[in-house]
Amino acid sequence: MAKVSVYNMEGKEVETMELDDAVFGVEVNEHLVHMAVVQQLANNRQGTQKAKTRSEVRGGGRKPWRQKGTGHARQGSTRAPQWTGGGVVFAPTPRDYSFKLNKKEKRAALKSALSSRVAENKFVVVDELKFDAIKTKDFAKVMSNLGVEKALVVINDNDTNVVMSAKNIPTVKTASTSTINVYDILKYNTVVVTKDAVNTIQEVYA
Repeated sequence: MAKVSVYNMEGKEVETMELDDAVFGVEVNEHLVHMAVVQQLANNRQGTQKAKTRSEVRGGGRKPWRQKGTGHARQGSTRAPQWTGGGVVFAPTPRDYSFKLNKKEKRAALKSALSSRVAENKFVVVDELKFDAIKTKDFAKVMSNLGVEKALVVINDNDTNVVMSAKNIPTVKTASTSTINVYDILKYNTVVVTKDAVNTIQEVYA
């Protein structure tokens, strides 16, 4: 089992903690990690883009000039794609970009992402994150004490003071143990996790 240091909010090491190899020590499957990221980005796409084809644009019902004898190329409508105001060739239409991954694949991808962060020493465990009030300055100070800048902060429960204190820091994102995902784990340089959150993750995914 991998051992990691547990820090307090002042950035001082208070204890060590063993991580379950079934979650934080698995062999990284890059293909599944890639698929999980692609799936999340695809599922986030709105797919609402739309342009009109020549059958949908207004007007152009009359033939602009007779077929022969004018010196012009033959034209059947002023709404053909080559005309200004005409329809779009192969116009995009609303569609659903989402696709599914099996539950086992999702779990394996998440474990791989967590294991890669532990292996790279970019996994920081904090004994607790508690604030008496919503203060961005206090949260920024904790991040500075831990020597962390761009971080995903995982907490066990949705503590309003913690979430709101981190909200105005552009390089920090908070997540609960039930909402963590592969994309966010890889997007941020460091994963900061409370001790309670680590235990919950190990219970759920071990």
